[in-house]
Amino acid sequence: MTHDAHSALLRAALDAAERGWHVFPLRPGTKRPVLHGEQACTGTGECASGHRKWEQRATTDPDRIRAAWSSAPFNVGIATGPSGLVVVDLDVPKDKGSSDAPSGAATFGALCERAGHPVPDTYRTRTASGGGHLYFTAPDSIRLANTAGTIGELVDTRAWGGYVVAAGSRTPAGTYEALCGSVAAPLPSWLQSILEPAPRASQAPSLAVAGQSRRYAEVALTAEMRNVATAQLGSREAALFRAARALGRFVAWGDLPRHVVEQALQEAGEAAGLTVAECRSTLRSALNWSITHNQGRRQAA
Repeated sequence: MTHDAHSALLRAALDAAERGWHVFPLRPGTKRPVLHGEQACTGTGECASGHRKWEQRATTDPDRIRAAWSSAPFNVGIATGPSGLVVVDLDVPKDKGSSDAPSGAATFGALCERAGHPVPDTYRTRTASGGGHLYFTAPDSIRLANTAGTIGELVDTRAWGGYVVAAGSRTPAGTYEALCGSVAAPLPSWLQSILEPAPRASQAPSLAVAGQSRRYAEVALTAEMRNVATAQLGSREAALFRAARALGRFVAWGDLPRHVVEQALQEAGEAAGLTVAECRSTLRSALNWSITHNQGRRQAA
């Protein structure tokens, strides 16, 4: 790699840090952190008081950045959590020759349209694979984690516990490029409502007998039906998505039959003004996700 290319990567790291984004080095030409893992940690230097992972060692300090990037042409990783970012990762189909496989950008665009909003205008990059990253500032009120497929197929998010490759980084597949938007816009409220974790059940039902648990599930179903049916324009699909995620755990635990939840929320969604197809698509993906992630029954049951 030429000196100019090496300097460009240092500049990319410093530019990200100037935005307040915490950066750390990635192995040259890859997306993998260059920092050592916990098993290889010697407990010295920055790890003298305990192993520090890439998220903890990411920095905005220009002196530390210059020192790190002086040793090799490292790509640039941005730790999204410490940076106060939520990044929507719009991937491309693995089989790029398939004409019927929608891209993450197309899926996200359709979701925005159904939510009654345009695709947000924010800082955006093109990834080496041809996908895209949409950068948003994270809300102060809640700590969001990474998601995979929660929003839709080929649409993931990176927040706490995640990172993205910064513009200017290079891999054999291509270069990460900044496309538009000089600043990251705040995360839209309708999108935040989809990404927020489903509320946990209180401890009381987990200690109750099966009959009490089913009654609790039925009360939750009634409440979620009301939330969906009364949702306003612009938040209807998000309300349906959250309701399905919240009730999916009761399906996984055997407290509610899936067809009962689907029919009830389908009717509530249509009452709110969503089409039959919109309800079915949202319910299918949200329930599948929730049931998959709630297979473990409450331990105290």
